[in-house]
Amino acid sequence: MEEINTYRLFVSGFTFIRNALKLDYPIKEAILSILPICDEIIVAVGNCDDDTRAYILNLGSEKIKIIDTIWDDSLRKGGIVLALETDKAMAAINPKANWCIYVQGDECYHEDDFNAIKVAMQKFKDDKEVEGLLFKYNHFYGSYDYLADSRSWYRHEIRLVKNNIGVKSWKDAQGFRINGRKLNVKAVDASIYHYGWVRPPQFMMAKNLEASKYWHSDDYILQKFDAEKDFDYSVIDSVKRFSGVHPQVMLERIKRINWQFERDPELRLFGFKKRILHWIENATGWRVGENKNYKVI
Repeated sequence: MEEINTYRLFVSGFTFIRNALKLDYPIKEAILSILPICDEIIVAVGNCDDDTRAYILNLGSEKIKIIDTIWDDSLRKGGIVLALETDKAMAAINPKANWCIYVQGDECYHEDDFNAIKVAMQKFKDDKEVEGLLFKYNHFYGSYDYLADSRSWYRHEIRLVKNNIGVKSWKDAQGFRINGRKLNVKAVDASIYHYGWVRPPQFMMAKNLEASKYWHSDDYILQKFDAEKDFDYSVIDSVKRFSGVHPQVMLERIKRINWQFERDPELRLFGFKKRILHWIENATGWRVGENKNYKVI
């Protein structure tokens, strides 16, 4: 696709993070993955127990603007604190921005998709019907060689929204809405590379323990997780091998992998009904009963 001139666009990136070093989030890679297509990147850095703030500052880009936030640790239902932190970052976006591109601390964009993203932003900039852009998802699991591919993992989500139209983060910050209404979106031929389930097993257990605080009670967490053990990656129901190429910003991290995860992609750990639904999806591309947090127009 031919490169286009995007001089009329002002693009703001935004994200939130807390304890990225302690929990081994690839926040550096996430930020760097959108840096080339952004005029600014707002990073809401929560009250950390590590050097996350300095780590982000050391990325050395004038585009990066840190806002310091305090997480409400009393909010322990539905991951709502994640949406509130996302909204804090959005609130700091330059009012003149046309588009706002979101990246979570364990996600990356691929440089090969930049031009498709720019084309879509330019094409729909003045189309008032279009409120956001929809991306495909690659959910990596266990290692950088496998993708989770069961119905438990969402296949698409909004990651680009227009500025100044009342968009807010929805529920646990997976997507966005306007006053509870689903956004009208266009699909863009680009993917999000989600690495939230790829880290050394001890870090994965620590991440799950920390994240669970925003969904569950202490009693539930004690019953569900054993902090003395490494995370067991074998509990996944279905995976497939990844045959593509990772974003360049991830290659250094991938080289440092120091654990093994091997899984037969033919092994399906779910019952008859889900097995049939999985077969239908693989054969036709149709996910029966798929929950869509958006409206494609």
